[in-house]
Amino acid sequence: MFQEALKLIEAYDTIILHRHAYPDGDALGSQMGLARLIKDNYPAKTVYVVGDVATRLPFVQVQFDEIPDEVYRNALAVILDCGAAHMICDDRYRLAAKTLRFDHHIYCERIADLDVVDSTYESACGLVTMFAKTCGWKLSPASATALYMGMVTDSGRFVFDSTTARTFELAAFLLSQPIDLNSLYYDLYAEEFSDIIKRADNMHKIAFTENNVAYIYTTREELSAEKDAAPAVSSGLVSLMRDIRGVFIWVNFTESDDGVHVELRSNRYNINPIAVKYGGGGHKKASGCTVPDRETAMRLLDELNTLSKTEPV
Repeated sequence: MFQEALKLIEAYDTIILHRHAYPDGDALGSQMGLARLIKDNYPAKTVYVVGDVATRLPFVQVQFDEIPDEVYRNALAVILDCGAAHMICDDRYRLAAKTLRFDHHIYCERIADLDVVDSTYESACGLVTMFAKTCGWKLSPASATALYMGMVTDSGRFVFDSTTARTFELAAFLLSQPIDLNSLYYDLYAEEFSDIIKRADNMHKIAFTENNVAYIYTTREELSAEKDAAPAVSSGLVSLMRDIRGVFIWVNFTESDDGVHVELRSNRYNINPIAVKYGGGGHKKASGCTVPDRETAMRLLDELNTLSKTEPV
């Protein structure tokens, strides 16, 4: 697959990089990292990055390109870190002459002419890093920093069990470049004191099902007081429940104009089939979806409660 992907990239003078909407560190890191890699290794190519503003990571300074439809006519569109077509940040990728995808989510549908999908990687950035390493591409500090950011964030600072020996091998490969780790980690994890207080308030909202599934439910009225969009709030709140002793499944619900955003997590169970059933997807132990209303959200919670009574797989 890597050789086929390389041939596609080498065949097109114009390359447009997409990723999922409401980007996290892995989506941004893989998009920015691959853009820089292509520019560094093929200076004559024109590379565009498109998408919505990165509200989750405001410190990431990236200028997204505004391009007319006709640019796609003779271009290669590359989709990064996205397991479902409806989540891609700009659906004009369909206008491209050819499409290519790099993704590490559980495969649920064909999106591109060439899908390079491997769910054994902890991050899309890890997959792109292996691709670059296999192709013998040269790294720069900019490409290495972007890719390392995605590996760090999607592995939970190398804590999640998706982390493998290969993860550290690829991280070491990226660290052959002078990455400013102090600055990167500060930007990623330093918080305003007011946000720490708000996080403590939200921890008081944690509730438990009969079988000890932890959950937080944030209403639309409560969300209106937040400065971030619902997906960013939801992904932030779900992490509050990760380390509660005796809790092996946890879920966050956040209401918005789009419906109820749901973030599902587990450290023992495969919660992905439930996310898929409700129109979402992701990984075995970290998935998401959006459901239409609170009633549907509570049915999903009931299914997680039932799952927690079974033996982990």
